[in-house]
Amino acid sequence: MANGRPPGDGSDRSPRRQRGKTANEDGLSALGRQMRSGPDAGSVANESGLRSLGDRIDASSTKTRGVRRSGKPKWSAGKKTVVALLSVLVLLAAVVGGGYGYLWYRYDQINKIHINSEVAAASGGPFTVLVIGSDSRVGESAGAAQAFGSASVVTGQRSDVVQLWRVTPSTKQIQIVSIPRDTVVSMLPPDSTQYGTYNRINSSYNSGANQLVKTITANFGIPINHVVQVDFSGFQDAVNALNGIYLDFPYPAKDAYSGLDITTPGCQLLNGAQALAVARARHYEYYANGYWQYDGTSDFGRIQRQDVFIKALMTAAKSKVNPLTVNSFIGSIHEGVQIDDGFSFNQLIGLALTYHSFDPTNLGGLTLPTEAANGFGGLGDVLTVAQPAAQQMLVDIFGSSLIAPTNPPPDAAGYPNPPPTITPTTNPPAVSSGTPTTAAGANTTPTTAAPPSFNPTTCTPA
Repeated sequence: MANGRPPGDGSDRSPRRQRGKTANEDGLSALGRQMRSGPDAGSVANESGLRSLGDRIDASSTKTRGVRRSGKPKWSAGKKTVVALLSVLVLLAAVVGGGYGYLWYRYDQINKIHINSEVAAASGGPFTVLVIGSDSRVGESAGAAQAFGSASVVTGQRSDVVQLWRVTPSTKQIQIVSIPRDTVVSMLPPDSTQYGTYNRINSSYNSGANQLVKTITANFGIPINHVVQVDFSGFQDAVNALNGIYLDFPYPAKDAYSGLDITTPGCQLLNGAQALAVARARHYEYYANGYWQYDGTSDFGRIQRQDVFIKALMTAAKSKVNPLTVNSFIGSIHEGVQIDDGFSFNQLIGLALTYHSFDPTNLGGLTLPTEAANGFGGLGDVLTVAQPAAQQMLVDIFGSSLIAPTNPPPDAAGYPNPPPTITPTTNPPAVSSGTPTTAAGANTTPTTAAPPSFNPTTCTPA
């Protein structure tokens, strides 16, 4: 582990022009982007860049004018500029065509899953993506199996992460609602036979992503439009492909269960295994005032750290856009990432174009309001949905897309608790990490809450 930027990482320096590269390459790249996506697509974009190109070509020619060594008349500056422009346009067409085909090839490599219970979103309108963090050990490497347990030891799959991403392309907003894994919900067949009438929401994922989609819609009335599921290797590969992420730890930190072991404080580079350990930490400890102190917020603390992880990952992706890194990232994530087969190639490209300038600090993170409960047989300490605060949050985020739940989750007494009728607030909260639930209180207010001072934050190395 090292502090600061690793040796050889030149992301904070101006790239040196390699011998043989075309002059004014930045201008040509801008031209290509504007031709493909600019408001005046089809017109001659980046005129200043083209003029500069012509000037550079003129400057690189011999000072002798009029005739070439062969005796043939030299081309005028205007003629050379026109020929250079035509050559550039042909080259850009080849690059764009090849790049499109290559992205198709990479998209086709991503594993697809079919979700019967998702619904189609209106074209160009807001949509909801269920993001699942799977703890399945199936297909993990020997190193991962040793660190987290093999598939034969840890059977099945549970959802370490259950997040609902509400994406609004028209305003370029993304809001995330995290559902704590210990939240008790109504089970649907066939889960109800195996797990009973009520159980933790992460149990439903053992029957697959489609079952979890059905469970969320039946309990909360939230239609799911797309699904993305990521396993341990997917988390690690995404981080490693970006050469790591930067997090600032105010104190040394550890978690014996997730493998987290940060020995020194400060802004530092984390590899894939270290970043995954942060995202999975439910037994977080930090060293302050001479001894190790325990974060008793469990899943709530982990959700907060997952929000930080996502922002750090997005920041790293935005800051490292060289072709080799992008290729490595696209080529590696397909191993541990699955998307629903309704998530089309054109939709993904459109999202990339819409959100390419999105600031990760504007990512809204909310936690579903819950309250502590211990009245569900052998389930032990669990959480039940806190109403009306939970429904207020859902109405503010998902609006008119909500439908009436067919199987609402239970209250603390174990009875179905249909959501109340709620009027959307005028100014719904944009960002909130939620207030950790304790035995004496409930996470019932969706107001903005600052993360605890001992949690890591995103940072930029000096």
